Amino acid sequence: MPWIANRTDSSRNPLSTSAPSGPGSTEGTAAVSASTLRRAIGASAMGNATEWFDYGIYAYGVTYLSAALFPGSTDEATLFALATFAISFLVRPLGGLFWGPLGDTLGRKSVLALTILMMSGATLCVGLIPSYDSIGFWAPTLLVVLRMIQGFSTGGEYGGAATFMAEYAPDSRRGWCGSFLEFGTLAGFSAGALLMLGFSLALGDDAMHAWGWRIPFLVAAPMGLIGLYLRSKMEDTPVFREASAEAAAHPASTGGLNELIGGYWRELLVMSGLVIALNVVNYTLLSYMPTYLQRRLGLSPNEALVVPIVGMLFMMVLLPFAGALSDRVGRKPLWWASLVGLFVLVVPLYQLMATGMTGAIIGFALLGVLYVPQLATISATFPAMFPTRVRFAGFALAYNVATSLFGGTAPALNSGLIRMTGDELVPAYYMMGACVVGAIALIFLAETAGASLHDVGRRRLPRHAVR
Repeated sequence: MPWIANRTDSSRNPLSTSAPSGPGSTEGTAAVSASTLRRAIGASAMGNATEWFDYGIYAYGVTYLSAALFPGSTDEATLFALATFAISFLVRPLGGLFWGPLGDTLGRKSVLALTILMMSGATLCVGLIPSYDSIGFWAPTLLVVLRMIQGFSTGGEYGGAATFMAEYAPDSRRGWCGSFLEFGTLAGFSAGALLMLGFSLALGDDAMHAWGWRIPFLVAAPMGLIGLYLRSKMEDTPVFREASAEAAAHPASTGGLNELIGGYWRELLVMSGLVIALNVVNYTLLSYMPTYLQRRLGLSPNEALVVPIVGMLFMMVLLPFAGALSDRVGRKPLWWASLVGLFVLVVPLYQLMATGMTGAIIGFALLGVLYVPQLATISATFPAMFPTRVRFAGFALAYNVATSLFGGTAPALNSGLIRMTGDELVPAYYMMGACVVGAIALIFLAETAGASLHDVGRRRLPRHAVR
């Protein structure tokens, strides 16, 4: 593939964006300084960390939150809480439909400023909901409303942050730079988990059930303000500014949902298949795991928090290396290794986790290692599938529809199926099925490592580029 030829030709500084000259350059037409790129990475990653901080405290505090805000037995309240977690994902496609075209029209920066405020504000308010004993059914009702607000804002947050990151990154280092967005994902998730664990250890079970679970939700407000400050200091991406100037000169070339769905429906389907694999694994492995370890495998609440925290910290170390490797060998080989590895090993590793605390840590860590190649390359792979004028909308639509139907529902679905079947390996089977879907989609994915984002709208990538 001609655009891969120069992707290893970069300076020793991994943040260097100096573009080689000439028409064959893969670096794009507008270079940015290393300090600007670092700020872009920080601004993108901070918003992602805020989003996943909310998921972390919700997933790791679901035992306390369900007891405080839902009626019924412990198992029933937990299932209600997991279903409420899933409800927010049903709103995400609406958020994607709203924020995506808006981001392609007004710019990535403006949308990202609004979404981070909505997201952090809603998370803050969750910590202020009165208990079920105080206000009855209004407690779960308020939680559902706030989760829907979070879902709507997240529909624009993640696609916008990934697009923002990808459009600032040099083409030959897009995988490496993009991996830090997912570093922010795990950092936010881990921070939420560590905060919940820390308060649990410091306050004890009674205080956590009474009021302690609320404190981590209140931390979202300052995190959102920090992310907003970082984003306010950035200009919109050079790629977007160039596309805006071109659209102004040639109004007929502007995009929109009609062009996206009519001209890029194949890309939407391929990306949706990959996202099914990505997020079924993600939400089963990260969001559902504390509940699974505690309710199904008999670990204590604190042990059920420690296992994923250790695994996620291990994954964070590997992410930049996997992103950099994808810049050299391509995105598809890493995805193939991840999908095949998970399909073959997920059942044995779940069985290993069932042996006890040590087995749970080792099994989760190995599952994390197998998942990292997918996670590290999201921001490099998906934005390169669409031209600039519909990139935000394409990413947001495909990502959020697939996530809402299969990813966010994974914790509640796994819990419900285990109750119906009595089989503790249901999450492993679900992950295997998702990997099959991802592998089918991967066959039709064109390799984009080193490809210029400026050229996506001028050329259609080959359909069956198998590496």
